[in-house]
Amino acid sequence: MPQPRHRSEDDRYGFDETTNYLTSALSKLVPNWLARRAVSVSVDTPKDSYRRGEPVEIVVEFKNRLPLPIAVPTAERRLWEWRVDGVLEATDEPRYVDRSPGSIAFRGGERKRVVNRWNGHFRRAEGVDGLPAFEPATPGEHTISVSLSTDADRPADSTTVSIE
Repeated sequence: MPQPRHRSEDDRYGFDETTNYLTSALSKLVPNWLARRAVSVSVDTPKDSYRRGEPVEIVVEFKNRLPLPIAVPTAERRLWEWRVDGVLEATDEPRYVDRSPGSIAFRGGERKRVVNRWNGHFRRAEGVDGLPAFEPATPGEHTISVSLSTDADRPADSTTVSIE
C-alpha cells in the first residue's frame, strides 16, 4: 500500500500539502524578488465587530499570481506571521523560533488558505507571581495583520475589527 507523503501531525505551518517535486525543480528558475512579488496575501474575519473576550476567527489566504511554480525564501522557519496591533500572535512572551531560513512553495496559481483563531486576549509575559497573564482586548478598533516572513518586500495585508 502506498504511504502518504504528508502526515497531518507534521503540518507545522498550517498548510495541508504534499511534496511536489516538479514545483520544487521549476521554482528554482524564478528569481526570489519575482517570487516575493508574485504572492498576494489577504486577511479577513467573518464579522467586523466582536464582544470583549470573544474569539476572532482569522481567515488568511496566500495566492501565487503567476502561472509558474515559485518558492519564496523566508528569513526563519516561521513561514508567515499574524499580529494584533503590532503584537506578534497577540503575546509579548519571548518566542523561540529556529532562525535558520525556510521556504514556502506554491504551484502555478495556487492558493493556500489558513484559518486561525485569536482568543480575543493579549498574553502578557509578566502577570501575577511572574506567571503569564491574559488580558482581554480593550474596546475599540484593533488591527490584525498578516505577512510572509521574508527579509524584504514582505507580502502583507491587514484588516480591522471592533471590540465592544
